[in-house]
Amino acid sequence: MRISPLLPAALTAVFLCSHASAAAPGASEQQVRQRAAAVEQQLIKWRRDIHQHPELGDQEHRTAKLVADHLRQLGLEVRTGIGRTGVVGILKGGKPGKTVALRADMDALPVKEPAGLPFASKAKGIYQGAEVDVMHACGHDAHTAMLMATATVLAGMRESLAGNVMFIFQPAEEGSSTLLPGTGKEWGAKLMLDEGLFKQVRPDAVLAMHVVTARSGEISWRTGATTAASDDLRISVTGKQGHGGMPWNTIDPIVTSALVINGLQTVVSRQANLSQSPVVVTIGTINGGTAPNIVPETVYMTGTIRSYDEQVRAKVAADIKTSAVNIAQSTGAQAKVSIDPKYGVTVNQKALADRMQPVLERAADGRVAVAPLVGASEDFSYFAQQVPGLYLVLGVTPDGQDPAKAAPNHSPKFFVDESALVVGVRAMAMMAADFLTADAGEKKP
Repeated sequence: MRISPLLPAALTAVFLCSHASAAAPGASEQQVRQRAAAVEQQLIKWRRDIHQHPELGDQEHRTAKLVADHLRQLGLEVRTGIGRTGVVGILKGGKPGKTVALRADMDALPVKEPAGLPFASKAKGIYQGAEVDVMHACGHDAHTAMLMATATVLAGMRESLAGNVMFIFQPAEEGSSTLLPGTGKEWGAKLMLDEGLFKQVRPDAVLAMHVVTARSGEISWRTGATTAASDDLRISVTGKQGHGGMPWNTIDPIVTSALVINGLQTVVSRQANLSQSPVVVTIGTINGGTAPNIVPETVYMTGTIRSYDEQVRAKVAADIKTSAVNIAQSTGAQAKVSIDPKYGVTVNQKALADRMQPVLERAADGRVAVAPLVGASEDFSYFAQQVPGLYLVLGVTPDGQDPAKAAPNHSPKFFVDESALVVGVRAMAMMAADFLTADAGEKKP
């Protein structure tokens, strides 16, 4: 997932001033700091091990075993194989109370890592039937290691916790390496929920943290819509095949496809109400033809639609279908359009974010900011549709380097400053402890 640069410093300052009153840290937070510092070196070892042995979505067998073995050693109740390769651990506190869920994603990307790091990946995997190089180019290695370390911290404090902590190690956030959208089969967060993740133990809140190109150790978030809904777009344009030297005897789907692509831009610029919510329509692939002197029969296009509002999402989908079909008909061709919902909008609940804000300020030693609205999508959205959710981002760009010029997530040059990871552990553990202890005895809503 790619996160854009943070909002201007002036707005960040307003945010901090408006939330300046933070409660003093309690004894539990002091314990978290001490325990997080004690596990930091192991945290980095885990991250490097996972980085060196990345696995694609729905293939995270080695990573899942590493996680499950660790959670069992901590004495947690462990469930494996949920969502194919997912792992869930339940830590029961010493007192009754609520349940808070913490989520980390485990999968890597079909990206080749350049040489340089002593623990650089040389792994290969099978992606959609083809062998590919594999790399943790989005930072999920850091997420998994941070949540393993958070489990270590909280397990050492279990007697003081009033409630339960659910640790969710999720596969296939980037999508399945074997299943295509539109097949009717699910993966990742959606599949975990379909298989009953929240049925036996339903959390009262769910939290997640993603590393990004921002100042090292800085935590940022926003309320409301945080990451975009994502829909997969497929268009086929069918004409009449013939000789490229006599195009008047053909119906050219390539020329028609160009008209369709241009027409789709007006769906955003002239039909979507951008004052209501942003929207993006991108065509990412176009394939058609076999020879330079043949007008082909059919051209195939794929793309993505990103939006932040369900009404806008539905209208844009309808407008895309109308535009593509009518433009194709104007040239004598035919267009077929399919739009498959992938992930929903990730929405941060304001009440939960406001409650955690002073905790996060202390965990990050005041290094916090407002996160921008981004065009990336996240299947954490499925968890946050079920219970109140909070999705945060942690900066991992080394001090002295401009985050705006750093290689972004999904780049083979994406780099994680490992000194920031202990901040993520502190934040996740402090939030969990605060959620369970601050309102101990309060009735569930």
